[in-house]
Amino acid sequence: MSVLHKINVLRDLFSPGEKRLADFILSNPDQIRYLSSRTLAETVGVSQASVVKFTQKLGNKGYTDFKFALSDSLHEDTEKPSVQLHGQISLDDSFDVTADKLLASKITVLNNTRAINSQQTFEQACHLLLTAKRIMLCGIGASALVARDLTLKLQKLGMAAITESDTHVQLANVANYSTDDLLFVISESGETPEVIATARQARANQVRIVSLTGYGSNSIIRLADVCLHTVADENSARLSSILARTAQELVIDTLFILLTQSSETGRKMLEASNQALLDFRASAR
Repeated sequence: MSVLHKINVLRDLFSPGEKRLADFILSNPDQIRYLSSRTLAETVGVSQASVVKFTQKLGNKGYTDFKFALSDSLHEDTEKPSVQLHGQISLDDSFDVTADKLLASKITVLNNTRAINSQQTFEQACHLLLTAKRIMLCGIGASALVARDLTLKLQKLGMAAITESDTHVQLANVANYSTDDLLFVISESGETPEVIATARQARANQVRIVSLTGYGSNSIIRLADVCLHTVADENSARLSSILARTAQELVIDTLFILLTQSSETGRKMLEASNQALLDFRASAR
């Protein structure tokens, strides 16, 4: 993900001073290359140290490194303009306008989610899934549906995976898990109280944790060993759960494909599962 996209995604999590920096940078990206950290600080009305800390918060070593990243970001945006959601879906929109806006928003979400998750992170998550004795997946609401989807995929690969949306059952199960087991947590906000309670119980038992949450700091990722992210920033509440689920499905489908590529045993079990369905359909004709 480019530094400009990252600033856009994280803006609501910034302090007031950081938001002023973010807004100035987003409005004047071309000017930053000519400004020293001191000049930028004076222009925005923050300290020079705040400017440096802000750039480090974005994953840069310092202000100079940030300016290089910003230059690359501007180049990428010029070479590969991203599909933007123009306006929000309203009651007055025609079918074509509604469909086009929804498609544009989904494309943006998928591109940003793909960009924010590294190959290394996916490989680490796959390793923990492949080596876990037992796997429990948990989520609440719409995230529970995604957890169920991934559970079925893992079961087809022969993994001992279960999913549960009831918090009491989650806690009862994970209380008997150990270092050989894995908890896979799905929460868009990363702040769902029920899911946090389950993750804390898992951490107390030294259970390994993989999380899938929205990008940015939250309680769940502070408990997890490996953190996968979605980018579904959306102002419209009517679209938020749709876009979050779209992003989550991209991540779990990518995991499923990587797991299938990595496990010969899993591929054989997947073939057996598919063949059983084909045989059933053939016999039902």
